[in-house]
Formats: sequence, C-alpha cells, structure tokens
Amino acid sequence: MLTDKTIKEFLAETAGDAPVPGGGSISALNGSIAAALTGMVANLTIGRKKYAEVEDEMKTIACEVARLQSELVIDVDKDSEAYNRVFAAFKLPKDTEEEKAHRSAEIQKNTKYAAEVPMEVARRVSKLLPMIEAVIIKGNQNAITDGCVAMMCAKVAVVGALFNVRINLTSIKDADFVARMTEEADRLEAEVTAKEKHAIEITKEACK
Repeated sequence: MLTDKTIKEFLAETAGDAPVPGGGSISALNGSIAAALTGMVANLTIGRKKYAEVEDEMKTIACEVARLQSELVIDVDKDSEAYNRVFAAFKLPKDTEEEKAHRSAEIQKNTKYAAEVPMEVARRVSKLLPMIEAVIIKGNQNAITDGCVAMMCAKVAVVGALFNVRINLTSIKDADFVARMTEEADRLEAEVTAKEKHAIEITKEACK
C-alpha cells in the first residue's frame, strides 16, 4: 500500500514513470495533511486558560478531524486503485460484439467509480472547512499560520480531487450522472475557494 511507504519512498514512486500515484492520491494526501494540521491547532488550544471558553469545541474538532484524517489516508490508496480498475477495463478483449459490449459497460462502470472516489475526497475535505475556520478564528493564535496552511492544503485537496472528477466525466455517457456530479463539483470548488480567501485575509491581518 502507498500509505505504508516512507515519505521518501512515496515521493520516489510518485516521481516514477507509472501513472499512479497521481494527482488524485496527492489530493487525498493533502486532505489528510489539512486534517492533521487542524488537529494540531486544536490540541495546542486545549488546556490553555486563555482559551477555556472554546475548550469543548476544540476537543470536538480534534476528535472529528482525526477521524477524517484516517479516512483520507485510506483514500490515498483508493484513488490509485480506481485508476487501475479503469485501466483493467480497457484491457478487456474486444474481438466479438459481445466482448465489445461487455468491455464498454465495464469501462463506463469503472470510470463512474473513478469519478466517485475523488468526489468523495472532495466531500470529505469540505467537512473540514468549518473546523479549519474555527481553529483559525478561535484557536491558539500562536498557531494561526498553521491553521491557514491547513486551509490551503484543503483547497489543493478539493480542487485537485475535482479535476480528477471532471476529467473522468468527459468519458461518461450517463448525462444525468455527469450533470449531477458537475453541479456538485462547481459548488464544492466555489466553497473552498471562498474559505481559503477568508482564511488568508484573517491570517495576514494577524501577522501585521
């Protein structure tokens, strides 16, 4: 599994001549990093007298982002597996009409799956956004820049995952599926873009 590798091993494999791990896995990785940084800021807030009023909220955030972090780590491998399923479908025999029909159906089924996996990454990371915003605004202000980096990683995760969604949608014939996924992708991208802009503005102001 990719996530069992050391950082150096993972980077070396990413830099190699194989198509996976690619942008989808890297997007999921960025999401897990965003979750980890959010947890760090929350934990740096817990136990500080100055932030006693938000302690319960920070404890809740720390618990929730740890769960999302674990799920996003799984998504790192899941995205690469989704690509491999599409690749395998394209390698199916196509000598007879029956084989051609079966191959086409498998390609469509697995391409849908390859769009659904990064969409789930984008959805998962979008759940982080209000919690990242909370630690930036209410959390330990000595770690506000870490919270901002979490938000920037979240944007890379969401937008990167959605690019994988969009590229797969170009090969899908189910018009309703494409329309539904495109609408959701547009909404999630707009949301994370606005959240990142707000986080950067707050952090820049705090650094003056």
